[in-house]
Amino acid sequence: MELYIVRHGETLWNREKRLQGREDIELSEKGREVARLTGEALMDTRIDKIFSSPLKRAYETACLIRNGRDIEIETDDRLRELSFGHFEGQNFSELIKDETLTFRYFFKQPELYVPADDAETLPHLIARAGDFMQDKIEPLANSCERVMIVAHGALNKGIMSYIKKHEIKDFWSGGLQQNCNVMIVDYTDGKYRIVDETKLFYTLQE
Repeated sequence: MELYIVRHGETLWNREKRLQGREDIELSEKGREVARLTGEALMDTRIDKIFSSPLKRAYETACLIRNGRDIEIETDDRLRELSFGHFEGQNFSELIKDETLTFRYFFKQPELYVPADDAETLPHLIARAGDFMQDKIEPLANSCERVMIVAHGALNKGIMSYIKKHEIKDFWSGGLQQNCNVMIVDYTDGKYRIVDETKLFYTLQE
């Protein structure tokens, strides 16, 4: 079985470098365009089922990629983005510069990142991503050819951390997944194999 793990299309907050987390931000027009182009490119690719985060930016991306085809989209709360608590809405470039915050370690040394009291830890994110994979994805191995997961930057890295059995220090291995990029993973005989972590199915004319 192949897994297509997709990050949602661009939002205005992405463009403004603001932390989104659990905030329910909609796609920008560019985000919709890229999701539509991805859907058009995949029209002849069999997708048996799509799982999506319930947040608008992910669910709309999933709908646009489905592109009118008869493919079930199932939302799952375990695919929501990492919670940043009261930092959501703030500019992460500014937070990284603040020497009083452990957020400065978030991307470069994630093992040193300590979230705010009202936010979520990276180990918790990986645990719920792994729980989703064991509960929803792995049981489909013998009945589906290809399954798509549409979620978020950190959440998708949580899935990859589960797949690769990474330590927290390697959480961002390969870098942050770009909007509408697809990580392709094969799951056969109970084992995962990485096929492509940076696949693009669209060409955007600037």
